[in-house]
Amino acid sequence: QVQLVESGGGLVQPGGSLRLSCATSGFFFKIYTMGWYRQAPGKQRELVAAVTSGGNTNYADSVKGRFTISRDNAKLTVYLQMNSLKPEDTAVYYCNAEMGGIDYWGQGTQVTVSS
Repeated sequence: QVQLVESGGGLVQPGGSLRLSCATSGFFFKIYTMGWYRQAPGKQRELVAAVTSGGNTNYADSVKGRFTISRDNAKLTVYLQMNSLKPEDTAVYYCNAEMGGIDYWGQGTQVTVSS
């Protein structure tokens, strides 16, 4: 059974930091591209960051220089370090695993940036 379980979300003040984790099981983690997406109220889900099986990364322009995605193949976990958070980063953040058209999703974790 495939599982992707996000954690680490919460309420943080502008300028603060959070680290999201996505623990996985049930699929061959090391060959999948892992990504973080987010969806704010009334908006479409968007890609935040992704890391390939080879370790290549890409980021949305809006988070470049502030967010860092990483993966630990031994722990079957992907992380998203979020620094210098802004109110516009407020959204539900979803973990995604993709390979060859196969997609798996987590249930999401809420991130709220507010003073």
